Order: sequence, then structure tokens, then C-alpha cells
Amino acid sequence: MEAWLTLFLMLLGMHWICDYPLQGQFLSDAKAKGPLRVYHLIAHAGIHGAGVALVTGNVWLGLAEWVLHTLIDEAKIRGKTTFAQDQALHIACKLLWLVLVIVDHKP
Repeated sequence: MEAWLTLFLMLLGMHWICDYPLQGQFLSDAKAKGPLRVYHLIAHAGIHGAGVALVTGNVWLGLAEWVLHTLIDEAKIRGKTTFAQDQALHIACKLLWLVLVIVDHKP
């Protein structure tokens, strides 16, 4: 049980590191507007995907995070979700990754 709690804490911590200090103002602005908007959005989400792969040791979860993070952020950029909803969806993804890791490690 403690190992799963540690994993969840690491996933959340990685999310906050990737979404705040590693994103910065430049990437935050660039993923919302500009000639390379989509590239910057995908790059930002890719940082998150790499973080999930690093924490879980599972490249497939990292790729899933990359895709879902891109879609979730795009919804926020288009005004379909609020900041709070955006963050709740990202945290829900971390819970999903945790469940998938637990299921994968069952004997």
C-alpha cells in the first residue's frame, strides 16, 4: 500500500514540476497562440509524457499521458474547460496510471 501511495505522490509531484517550473511563461503563452502553437502544445505535453514514463517505468503510460495531456490542454485553450477542470482531468489521468500500474503488478 505504501508503495502505491509513494507512486501516486511521485506522479502528482512530477505533474506539478512539469506544469509549473518546467512550463514557464514562454511555453504557457506559446502553446496558446503563435505560429508554432501546436508544436509548443505537443512539446509541453511530451514533457509530461516523459515524466510519467520516468516515474512509472512504462513507456506506454508515458505515451498515453502525452496524448491525453495534449487533448486536455487543447480543451482548456479553446475555452471548453476551466483551469480547475483542466487540473482535475490531469490528476484523474495520474489516478488512472496508478490503477494500471497496480493491475499490471498483480501476481
